[in-house]
Amino acid sequence: MSLVNITDIKVLDNPSLFGADFRFEITFELIQPLQEDLEWKVIYVGSPESPEYDQVLDSIMVGPIPPGTNKFLFQVPAPDPSKILPENVLDVTVVIITCSYRDQEFVRVGYYVNNEYLDEELKENPPERPIIDKLYRNILADKPRVTRKPIKW
Repeated sequence: MSLVNITDIKVLDNPSLFGADFRFEITFELIQPLQEDLEWKVIYVGSPESPEYDQVLDSIMVGPIPPGTNKFLFQVPAPDPSKILPENVLDVTVVIITCSYRDQEFVRVGYYVNNEYLDEELKENPPERPIIDKLYRNILADKPRVTRKPIKW
């Protein structure tokens, strides 16, 4: 049984420019007090072929946490486009929020992200090197994929 249950994640400022910060409002319930902090991370998947291009956008330690319902805003920078292969910047990728306790990841929430141009000309004839300032991202916030793992609390 998990001592931490995510009850809601709101994806804020969505859709937005590719270079804008990601903003998540995370609500979770703590069943009983924990001796250590929770570590939250946001990971941007840079390539479907290799985790080598994944970027940890930020991580934070949250605690001490009182039992009951808790909420916080997790704002992280956009991924560094220079660390993404040009052919993987456009189209669909994934952003993942993880939570760990004592270096044990117990929950992972993934969202599909669609990166595209709004300009019709750029959509039909995308440049060889993406124009980051004209790219928009849309997080499919209503369809998260949640994976839970049992850990030793």
